[in-house]
Amino acid sequence: MNKDNPGTPLLEVKELEFSYGEVKVLHGLDFQINKKTIACVMGRNGVGKTTLMRNLVGLEKPSAGSIFFKGKEITNTEGYSRASSGFGYVPQGRQIFPLLTVEENLSVALSAAGIDQQTIPTSVYDTFPVLYDMRKRRGGDLSGGQQQQLAIGRALSTRPEVLILDEPTEGIQPNIITMIGEVIRRLVEENDMTILLVEQYVDFVKEYADEFLVMNRGLFVSKGTVDQLDTLTINKHLSI
Repeated sequence: MNKDNPGTPLLEVKELEFSYGEVKVLHGLDFQINKKTIACVMGRNGVGKTTLMRNLVGLEKPSAGSIFFKGKEITNTEGYSRASSGFGYVPQGRQIFPLLTVEENLSVALSAAGIDQQTIPTSVYDTFPVLYDMRKRRGGDLSGGQQQQLAIGRALSTRPEVLILDEPTEGIQPNIITMIGEVIRRLVEENDMTILLVEQYVDFVKEYADEFLVMNRGLFVSKGTVDQLDTLTINKHLSI
C-alpha cells in the first residue's frame, strides 16, 4: 500500500468471484489500492486478468463478493455510472473507432463526463501532442502506438480518478512504451490519479509500478511492493 495515503482505500475488492456459465474464472479475490498508487496485475495469458478488469469497470457482474470505490459499494452499479463517477478504462486491444477521427474518438468519451465538462480537456492534447496534430485523421489510419495514445487519451477525457489499463504496452514500440510509463507516473504525481494496469512486461512493472499482484488460475498467488518482485516469483508464475 502507499504509505502516504492511510485510511479508506480508493478501490477495494472483497471475496470477488466470477463465472462464465459453469466455469469459475475468479476465486475469492481480495485486494485494495490507495490513492496515488500504481498497481499492476500480472500473470500468464488466460489466468483471469482481463475478466477482473471487466468486473471492476462494470462490464461483467460478479457472481459473489463486493467492489468498493471510495468506501462505497458499487458491486451492482452499471458501467456507465462507474465511468461517470471516476473510472477510466483502456481495454486490451485499444478498441478505438477506426472510421471516426481522433477528435471524434475523444469526444465519444465525453458522454461519461459531467454536464459542465463536455469539451476535450486540453491536458489530453498536452499529454499526447500527436493526437492534436492528427485530430482530423481517422483512428484507423494511426499506427499502433498512436492508437494506444488515443485509447488512453479517450479514457483521460472523462477526468477519471482511477485509470484502468489492460496490457497498455502490448504490440507497442519501445520508445512509446517508455512514454506511456512516464505518462502514467506523471498522472499519479501531478494529477493525484490512481492507476491499475494489467501488464506482462516485467521491466515496465519494476520501472513504473508501486505494487504488484500475480494471478494464476483466477487466484492471487503473490502480491507486494515492486521491490519484492523476485526472480523466483517471475520464473514460477510469469516466465513462458
